[in-house]
Parts: sequence; C-alpha cells; structure tokens
Amino acid sequence: MITIVARLVGWIAVWIGSLGVWVAFLTPGFAPIVVPMLGYATFRAVIQLPYFRSSIYIQRVLWQYPWQLLTGVPRGRNKHPRVQEDEMWFEFPNPEKPEEQIPLLFLANMRTFWWMRRFGTARTKPELKAQIEPLWFAGDPRFVAVIAATSRGGGAPRRLHLLYQRTAAGRRGIEPTDWNASPAALERARRAGAKVPDAAPPQPSPY
Repeated sequence: MITIVARLVGWIAVWIGSLGVWVAFLTPGFAPIVVPMLGYATFRAVIQLPYFRSSIYIQRVLWQYPWQLLTGVPRGRNKHPRVQEDEMWFEFPNPEKPEEQIPLLFLANMRTFWWMRRFGTARTKPELKAQIEPLWFAGDPRFVAVIAATSRGGGAPRRLHLLYQRTAAGRRGIEPTDWNASPAALERARRAGAKVPDAAPPQPSPY
C-alpha cells in the first residue's frame, strides 16, 4: 500500500515539477523535451490508479483476516471444471466446511505475469514454483482474499494480490451469494469490502 501511494504521489510530483520548471525557467523551445516528459508522467500516474484502488481493498481484507501460511494449495492454469471462465485458479478450503474446496480465479491483469510464470507447467523451473510455496493467504475464499509469495528471507509476504469471487465484486447484473455462510462470516466479508446478501433474520422458535 505504501509503495503504491509513493509511486502515485511521485509521478504526480514529477508532472507538477516538470511543468513548473518549464514555465518558470525554460523557453517554449524546450517543448519537444518537456511535453513528452509530461505525457510519460501522466501515463505512469494514471496506471497507478487501479493499483491504488486494489491496495485499498487489500488493506480492508487484511484488517479482517489474519495471514495463514498454506502448503500444497491446488492450482491450475487450465479451465476449472466448476467455473465458466477460462482463467488460472487456486482452490482453498471453505472456512466452515474444510472438506469442501472452493476455486478462486486468478483474473489476468497487468500485474499477473510474475504469478503466471510461477503457477507451474512441465517446463517451469522448480526454483520458480518454490517462490509461491508455501503460499500466504488471508481472507474467505467464498468472497474475497489476498495471496502473497514469501519474501527471500522467508519471514514476510510480498507480491500481494487480491482475489475475489465475481459474485462478491458488486458488478452490475451479478447477484451476490451467501455460500451458506454464517451471519458472522457474512458480516466479516462485508467489512472486508465484499458484496454479500443481508443475513436472514433469526426465526422465532415455535416453542
């Protein structure tokens, strides 16, 4: 989170500083140098915005769920038989039914190439696979979660990445589902930023 904020603020500062120097000290003849610099700084600041938003969601998840170190997490690069999308995936146990494995899709974006190289194929080097074994995990796979690789020293998570169920993303036309989760689990997921149905009120006892 701190790194993303620093990058965003840094590129905005570069843009403002370049424009200020041009206006205050340089002549219009320096436009071929300054204008491309302003354009590049604008581009770099804009591409930080999705990461900034993702970092906010990651922080919300980490406020609600502790880190776990998991080994032997099932994963694949081909289509999972229980989902429609053809995306990479992990499987994590249902917190309330550990015998049930829930797939979480690893939706591709600009920051997934590092992970793609380590997911594993017949040609993947063992040392690359080892960088996500064990896997840091925080969250509830029925709704939203954060995964991370292990740092070189082995004592801290790095390369944090947000995973979520499409039904918990709040997208228009996709209704949230409760996965038969308890009211406490639904409330916790809601605080972590997931879109979940309201818990059904307890029914009065007929006795």
